[in-house]
Amino acid sequence: MTEQAARPGIPAMFTQPPPIRDPLVTETLDLQNATLAKCLPFLKGIHSSQKDFNEHGVPALQRDEHVSYLYDSLEDYPEGFVAMDASRPWILYWGLAGLAMLGEDTTRFRERVVATLRPMQNPTGGFGGGHGQTSHVAGSYAAVLALAMVGGEEAFGLVDRHAMWQWLGRLKQPDGGFRVCEGGEEDVRGAYCAMTIISLLDLPLALAPGSQARDAGLETLTSGLPEYLSRCQTYEGGISGSPGSEAHGAYAFCALACLSILAPPEEIFHRHMDMPLLVSWLSARQSAPEGGYSGRTNKLVDGCYSHWVGGCWPLIESSLAGKPTSTEPPANSLSSREGLTRYILACCQGNNGGLRDKPGKHVDSYHTCYVLAGLSATQNHHYRTDTSVSSKNFSSSFSWKSSPNRSADNVFSRGDRLAPFHPLYMVPHKAAEEMRLWSEAHPLTV
Repeated sequence: MTEQAARPGIPAMFTQPPPIRDPLVTETLDLQNATLAKCLPFLKGIHSSQKDFNEHGVPALQRDEHVSYLYDSLEDYPEGFVAMDASRPWILYWGLAGLAMLGEDTTRFRERVVATLRPMQNPTGGFGGGHGQTSHVAGSYAAVLALAMVGGEEAFGLVDRHAMWQWLGRLKQPDGGFRVCEGGEEDVRGAYCAMTIISLLDLPLALAPGSQARDAGLETLTSGLPEYLSRCQTYEGGISGSPGSEAHGAYAFCALACLSILAPPEEIFHRHMDMPLLVSWLSARQSAPEGGYSGRTNKLVDGCYSHWVGGCWPLIESSLAGKPTSTEPPANSLSSREGLTRYILACCQGNNGGLRDKPGKHVDSYHTCYVLAGLSATQNHHYRTDTSVSSKNFSSSFSWKSSPNRSADNVFSRGDRLAPFHPLYMVPHKAAEEMRLWSEAHPLTV
């Protein structure tokens, strides 16, 4: 039987197995071959579920279906989702973020978001994953970002910032890092989530009395943090969740975004990271011919890493270029925007709305959010400006801007462009700025 040819406009590198293949047959290689076999019909544009191709052979973004899916994701869930009860702030965030990237007005959800999150906030500081649950820095991060996206006095004023400051001080560790909850593990997620909350809410940097880190001699919430993140870089060049663990794409983003909150990337990355080794490891995460990213060495491509790995590139490109003031992207990108765009639009869209890990997997709001974030990052150029920002502690993190990426490797249709997100905070630029301005206008006294 003759193999069906690819749709016109698709380069051969995206339609056939790589020319050099490992002859050693392993379980990992078998899984990769099976994944490739599932992806190739989609990459070729010949799968029966695909429609509305452009001149590059790329399917259209099914915008209306994804919007409907995300609106539905913010409604009631069936009983089987009880296992997600500790992820309620995340369910809010994923749905709102996806809708914002698709151009929907998220402020319409303000009253519902505030009412949902209010009982999850604990008097001792922070938000739990659900009603009556222990405060967790990841759930608190998602809650703060959800409040930023709905905006307004009622949303911003919901957070007990003084209790949040004291709670984060208790999570701060003597080695510079953060635990994710009191008595919980210490990792890079905790550091990134904590610094996002601290900077958006303009929390005092001084450690509160009673902090274990303060008793050990540290003075601020940022003390020793860059050094802790540096110790998380592995022999491969990637970044692990904690020193001595395996490098992982999501931890790479968390570490780089955290560093970029603390100081300009062109200054802090080169002091605390082996950049050539990191670039090499991140580059190896992009799969061929799929075009998407894997999260670890010898792992399969997964749509969510479109953000977790893909979101690292704007930060790295900024660090290598210095402080760019141009609204145009660099001539030579360190990753294939075309490859990622093809993987997302060809392989990650579900038949009836929502996005997924890869063909054969179910859609969900987590993947919908982060696959869209990866697509948005390929479509928009992120850069920092010389514009003075009033933030006294984190001025560089609020100086990021974006412009449409109009480079030659754009293979999506004009109507498929997504709204840009702040590359550090993963909310619209306006949402991050309005939360910062409100917080600075209501300074905490400690």
